[in-house]
Amino acid sequence: MPIATLAAINVDCTDPLALARFWAALLGGEVVIATPDFCAVQAGPVHLGAVRVAAHQAPTWPSAEHPKQLHLDLAAQDLDAAEHEAIHLGATRESHQPDPARFRVLRDPAGHPFCLRAR
Repeated sequence: MPIATLAAINVDCTDPLALARFWAALLGGEVVIATPDFCAVQAGPVHLGAVRVAAHQAPTWPSAEHPKQLHLDLAAQDLDAAEHEAIHLGATRESHQPDPARFRVLRDPAGHPFCLRAR
C-alpha cells in the first residue's frame, strides 16, 4: 500500500492564469482554482498548478545556464497534429529536437520544456 499518491505537479511562472489556461486547453482539463498567485488545472487524477514567482526565469535547455528542473511527457496518437495544436495554443517548438520521429520538444508559454511522444 502506498504511503502517498501523486496529487499535483506545480510549475513556476510569472502569469499563473495564462499558463493554466494553456495547460487546460492542451490537456482537455479545467481551471479549477484561479487566484492571482496560483492556478490549478484538473487534468485527470492529477492537478497541474501554476505558481507566480516574480523573478521566474524560464529554463534554457539544452544549455545548463538555467536547468529545466523537470519536464512533462505527454502521449499523443498523432504527433504532428498534437504539435500543431500545442503551437496554436501558445507553445513554441524547441530548436533542438533529439529524436523528432519519436517525440517533439516544445515549451509552454512560460518557457518550461515538455515533450509530445508518439503513443
